[in-house]
Amino acid sequence: MISRRGVLIAAGLTVLPSRAVAAPSIVKPLPASDFIVRGTNAETRWEALRDVGSLVPVSKFFVRNHTSTPVLDATSWRLEIFGSGVTRPLSLSLRDLRALPSCSVEAVIECAGNGRSFFTSQQGQNVAGTPWTLGAVGNARWRGVPLGVLLRLAGLRRSAVDVLPAGLDPEYVTGGVNLGRVRRPLPVSKALDDVLVAYEMNGADLPVDHGYPARLVVPGWAGIASIKWLGSLEVSTTPLHSPWDTDFYRLLGPSYPAEGTLVTSQVTKSAFELGWGATLPAGRRLLTGRAWGPAGVRRVSVSTDGRTWRRATPVSRDGWTRWQIPWLATPGEHVLRVRADDQPEVAPCNTQGYLFGAVVRHPVTVV
Repeated sequence: MISRRGVLIAAGLTVLPSRAVAAPSIVKPLPASDFIVRGTNAETRWEALRDVGSLVPVSKFFVRNHTSTPVLDATSWRLEIFGSGVTRPLSLSLRDLRALPSCSVEAVIECAGNGRSFFTSQQGQNVAGTPWTLGAVGNARWRGVPLGVLLRLAGLRRSAVDVLPAGLDPEYVTGGVNLGRVRRPLPVSKALDDVLVAYEMNGADLPVDHGYPARLVVPGWAGIASIKWLGSLEVSTTPLHSPWDTDFYRLLGPSYPAEGTLVTSQVTKSAFELGWGATLPAGRRLLTGRAWGPAGVRRVSVSTDGRTWRRATPVSRDGWTRWQIPWLATPGEHVLRVRADDQPEVAPCNTQGYLFGAVVRHPVTVV
């Protein structure tokens, strides 16, 4: 087992850059120009993505940790597949995993709470959780083994209904209660569809903060489904549950049934590649940004005057849609808005602030 101190020293983190902020749960550097540190998490600043292509480099990719990043020894790591839903339990090494048929997919990973702070700042509603703006999202190219390949190799039973992936990060304790390792069930139908057990990110081994040596990638679903530091997959012929689908990641509130609604797929969002409250020079400029959603994005529209909307021009349509639009910026205070497809003006409130999908009002000053 490599010590955490050893990894930090190897990464040159014994002395942090002068404009970096330390997060005790995260290994990689977090320069203030790229990240906002939020407890055990790091939110990407949108202005840091302006000159970045479709794939977000690891150095700028957001981090969502329930506890802290574990530093695992790949030579002793195993992926255990077991349960009443399979006939041939498996114990796979990383070498075993890499020897299986693989594929790559470009996919967005996004925290279910991305945009949570706007429930309060825009809609005047109090919600619980990390006050993300819109930077708890990133797009990458992931390579690995389709989960369906592994399940069939393990002898998936026709009667199997759920798969429960569990991570190897430290156990999560809240309110004095130990809830164990982060884990959340997936229906077998989704597991067989497009889920990947990934061991590469953007053409290289997964970084430790992003799930090394292997993680799930569940396209279109909230990030909690894409379990990092994957250690086991329990496959069951009866429904499986964990606190991450019974207590957390449920939509609770006046718009939902008493038992709540399970958070599964994400909602469509859009953002400007600008700092919040940015100061911009007057004159002609090109506004840029990105829009994304579980089914892709057909059109993006921008309002710079609070009344009219103009269609933006797509630059690329990959894991997300990059877009641009010209703007003649005049001196004064402005509120910019961008809308992907039919984003609403108001998001239904839920007590834990998940899935904020309304149009965000982005203030800027032009001088």
